[in-house]
Amino acid sequence: MLGERVSGRAGAETVDGAHVAVAADGRLVLAGRWTADAGAAVEAAAARIAAAGPGAALVVDLSGILRLDTLGAWVLERTRGEIEAAGGRVTYAGARPEHRILLGEMSLREPEAPPALRRGRLHAALDGTGRRVAGAGKDILTGIAFLGEVVAACGRVAARPSSFRLSAFVNQIEQVAFRGAPIIVLISFLVGGIVAQQGIFQLQRFGAQAFVVNLIGLLILRELGVLLTSIMVAGRSGSAFTAEIGSMRMREEVDALRVMGLDPVEVLIVPRILALVVGLPMLTLIGALAALLGGGLTAMLYGGLTLDQFLARLQAAVGLHHVFVGLIKAPFMALTIGIIATIEGFAVEGSAESLGRHVTASVVKSIFMVIVLDGLFAVFFAAIDF
Repeated sequence: MLGERVSGRAGAETVDGAHVAVAADGRLVLAGRWTADAGAAVEAAAARIAAAGPGAALVVDLSGILRLDTLGAWVLERTRGEIEAAGGRVTYAGARPEHRILLGEMSLREPEAPPALRRGRLHAALDGTGRRVAGAGKDILTGIAFLGEVVAACGRVAARPSSFRLSAFVNQIEQVAFRGAPIIVLISFLVGGIVAQQGIFQLQRFGAQAFVVNLIGLLILRELGVLLTSIMVAGRSGSAFTAEIGSMRMREEVDALRVMGLDPVEVLIVPRILALVVGLPMLTLIGALAALLGGGLTAMLYGGLTLDQFLARLQAAVGLHHVFVGLIKAPFMALTIGIIATIEGFAVEGSAESLGRHVTASVVKSIFMVIVLDGLFAVFFAAIDF
């Protein structure tokens, strides 16, 4: 039994706890307080509603409810869901506006159906490949859109030079170029020596160890110098950019900049990317010189060349345009590293796990794109015979 039958809403105001009654026209009239402090009465009343609900079309009159809080609204919505799952239907009537809002917030939502089980390794492999390709396409579109934002921000800065943050730019130049030079010089020196040593050991079989100068000169100035430098900058400065911006995202400092009326792209991104574009060609030149020095010392120690012979052969094998090939690539690689690093930084969410994941993605994507760009430039310069 639902309780006593009433004619209309009379007496509803006198009910203290949650109460359900059947009106003369078959409506269920709710009355009293449907709040947390009357939780037992609320559950009992909800059970009475559920008992009358299966297969029926119920009209529930809420006009007699004195108070309704989150618990009461949730119990009502839970009961409605149970009735409708059993084939019935529930319609609310007489609800005050505030009660409708609360019931709407507590409304039950159908859970997403779990994905169907994938069967077969081939199907799973193709599905994974397709998802990765789609993700790569999405990353490319995101990068192009973000590049447009950076270009627009640079245009605004160029139109208003007073808005350019020179101190931030100088600080980033120091972090990227000045502090990064020692490790790049050291690694380039060692790689140059290793390339020269392996070249000598292979060429001396043919009595042509002197041609190692041509090998290291062309390889370092055209390809290896800029490639090594870009990879090290991606691992060092690119990861730092992602971590810095990601930490600001976690502390809501980026949102604070927007609240203050500042554009985060102008404040955070433009100085960093400009520092990379300016600093990477300088590091490329320094790294190439260090690699040539390492290769020259190895050629003199293992190949029996004198300093004059090394310099003469290097001058004959290498032209100024070979130096320009490496320097032309550097700004494009710097722009790619900067775009990827800052995109990953802005994608960081509010956890340390997310920060670590995006820093790793920043380094991996940057190194991959640097190698792809180097290959594209190699094909382009070969096509124009430069």
